[in-house]
Amino acid sequence: MTNETQSAGWTPCLRYPDPAVAILHPSFAGYRLMAAGVERLATGMRWAEGPVWFGDTRSLLWSDIPNDRIMRWDEETGAVSVFRKPSHNANGNARDRQGRLVTCEHDSRRITRTEYDGSITVVCDRFGGKRLNSPNDVVVKSDGSIWFTDPMFGILGFYEGHVDTSELPMAVYRVDGATGDVSVVADDILAPNGLAFSPDEKILYVVESRAEPRRLLAYDVVGDGARLAGRRVFIDAGPDGTPDGFRVDVDGNLWCGWGTGEALDGVRVFNSAGEPIGHIFLPERCANLTFGGRHRNRLFMAASHSIYALYVNTQGVAGR
Repeated sequence: MTNETQSAGWTPCLRYPDPAVAILHPSFAGYRLMAAGVERLATGMRWAEGPVWFGDTRSLLWSDIPNDRIMRWDEETGAVSVFRKPSHNANGNARDRQGRLVTCEHDSRRITRTEYDGSITVVCDRFGGKRLNSPNDVVVKSDGSIWFTDPMFGILGFYEGHVDTSELPMAVYRVDGATGDVSVVADDILAPNGLAFSPDEKILYVVESRAEPRRLLAYDVVGDGARLAGRRVFIDAGPDGTPDGFRVDVDGNLWCGWGTGEALDGVRVFNSAGEPIGHIFLPERCANLTFGGRHRNRLFMAASHSIYALYVNTQGVAGR
């Protein structure tokens, strides 16, 4: 993928502050850097998803689901390459507490871990002897447990997986970091999608992507940190909002992939009370995002065909 290909059709704003970074509430002004604008790092994907930052190699990985590959962008050179193909229609990605890649695979209906030597370990592909649907997004808690959502999107057609039979209700799962035991932590969500913890890990947020309108739910993490309670609607996306994946910064703000349509495409930012405070406008619907860079202050956004980036005046939560 050449630099010429990467820049085709994209014209960055030459003025600061970039008008694509919009302040919806005065509190967002402190997060917008006056001399930072939206950049496009790569394009040519069919559906970009699941970005994850690798600080030790100064690189970003993300999934291109319909093209059945995981892509890589190198911070030093700007080179874009194929990290893995086939990827089994990989979707969400994260790193565990040992720095290994954890991946949701639609086509193989499983969660995998990439070991240091490049070999693949199956973390979870069944519950109660039945196959998962198509794991979608994943996050790793500080205790090493792996939490992931399992909607049916990957088995509804051949574009992001293959047509197959659902054997389990759609749910959110937890894999114990020490024992590998798998448990259902929420089965009351209509097509669970993106998920993330609050900075103190006392709240788990989950997108309910087939609710009308879409909603972002909040649960209290209770007891031994392995159970959820207190289900509530945290954000009502309204008739046109389409939250997908999201991440949380150190102040508890939620940076959410958003769309659909010219007036909505990009990233909508909410504070810890669920109030919209900012929006980053992109020319494509944003599906998912992550914080990275040397200081975790660079927002990487997977938006349909392309990967965009923006330096912001905050940091993503360490280890997420």
